[in-house]
Amino acid sequence: MSVKKKLPYLLLLLVMPLLGFIYTILNESPRKVTEIPLPIDHDIPFIVAFVVPYIIWYVFVFGYLVYFCFKDTDVYVKTLITIVIGELICFIIYFFFQTTVPRPTVEGSGLFVMLVKYIYAHDRPVNCFPSIHVLTTYAIMLASFHIKNKHKLNKYFIHIMGSLIILSTIFIKQHVVLDMVASMFLVAFIYSTVFAIYRLRSAAKEKIGAIQ
Repeated sequence: MSVKKKLPYLLLLLVMPLLGFIYTILNESPRKVTEIPLPIDHDIPFIVAFVVPYIIWYVFVFGYLVYFCFKDTDVYVKTLITIVIGELICFIIYFFFQTTVPRPTVEGSGLFVMLVKYIYAHDRPVNCFPSIHVLTTYAIMLASFHIKNKHKLNKYFIHIMGSLIILSTIFIKQHVVLDMVASMFLVAFIYSTVFAIYRLRSAAKEKIGAIQ
């Protein structure tokens, strides 16, 4: 299908900057914060190199949503709905239960260190539970199973890079383990619910069509 025919669907991606704007408001709004690290979080090392997959997330999610749109519009729409619902739930949680992650002192020089410092300077250590980085990435990973005739590169890259992005949130100390786990459970629930509703809707239409 041509870009012209896909354009109305691609315009739905304009909801992403709106969600980003809401995130920014909640990120800058001072409220009481809570720390929720587990003992394992203190044993996880701080690895600046993981800033690379963390930053790749910004093109990973958007790029694969566009890819899904051209490969299977239904999967694209369902995935976008999953992400929007998931982020809205996250925003509600951020408003009423704001958490924070203690950040290490970033010392030294080099590209990775510079990038971590940039992230730390432009994203306050709040809006942590659940992690939107993990939520959106995991939504893409789950949805990819419904995309048929994927190139082998995409078949493996989505899950390898997605896993690295999820791990990066822990290794550069932007999130704790509970943030990651909560996001994965949340998106799995929303994802399965959205896809189940669509299946029931399709079955109902087929039944009505058969009757007529």
